[in-house]
Amino acid sequence: MNDHLAQINIGRLIAPLDDPKIAEFVAHLDPINALADKAPGFVWRLQSESGNATDIAYNDDPFVIVNMSVWESAEALRDFAYKSNHMKVLRDRAKWFEKADKPTYCLWWIPVGHVPSVAEGRERLEHYQTHGATQYSFWFSQQFPQPTDEGVCA
Repeated sequence: MNDHLAQINIGRLIAPLDDPKIAEFVAHLDPINALADKAPGFVWRLQSESGNATDIAYNDDPFVIVNMSVWESAEALRDFAYKSNHMKVLRDRAKWFEKADKPTYCLWWIPVGHVPSVAEGRERLEHYQTHGATQYSFWFSQQFPQPTDEGVCA
């Protein structure tokens, strides 16, 4: 396997992070991040010195938070996202986040050892929002295989 799988996921909170409406979500951050850190196939996740990414800006909107991670395979990410306690947080997403009118997540292949930036993730997500699934950015339901041409990844 020559590549890893990167993912970005954004959401616009219904209230500030310190609001009681968001307290349950905030309480899940450390346990879910710890679960990811120990998950089979996990490589990296975006985080600041706080241990999570809630204080890392995605854009100028302070209510938009970003999550990024890198995995050894699509199967590893899928297992973590949908077959672990992370699934409960996904099911409850509507309690803490506004309903989006366009996709809020995408995947893309990266060379092993590459650490994607928020700007790179934003570019991939915006491409997905505009063009749908392509080799450049896609989702589980429209997944593309690892590229054979390294220029497609980077």
